[in-house]
Amino acid sequence: MTAETPVEPRTQTPAWLGVTLAVFFGLFFAFDVWEAVGNLVGVSVVASGLGTTINAVGWVVLILGILLPLGVFGLSYWIGRRRSPLAQVLLYLAGLGAVAAISLSLLAVFGLGTVLT
Repeated sequence: MTAETPVEPRTQTPAWLGVTLAVFFGLFFAFDVWEAVGNLVGVSVVASGLGTTINAVGWVVLILGILLPLGVFGLSYWIGRRRSPLAQVLLYLAGLGAVAAISLSLLAVFGLGTVLT
C-alpha cells in the first residue's frame, strides 16, 4: 500500500477582495489611459496649430499608448485571478511599472519632432 501525501489547497483570494483589488488598481490603469488620451488630443492640437499632421508612426505610438494599459491590466487580472492577495498586488504593481517604463521609452524614442511631418 502506498501512503498518499496530503495536498495542501491553494490559497485563493476571496471574490470580494479580488474585485476590490481589481477596482483599486484599475483606477491607476485608467489614469494611464486618460493620460494617453490626453497625449493623443494634445499632440493633435499641437500638430494642427503648427500646420502639420501626425505621421503613421505617430498614430501608432499614440494608439499603443492607449491600448497598452488596458492590455496589461487585463493580463495582470487574468494571471492573478486564482492567486493569493499578495501575488495579485505584486502583479498589478509589476504591470503598472511595465506600463510606466514602456510609455516613457516610447515618448523618448518618438519625440515630438519625429511624430509630426
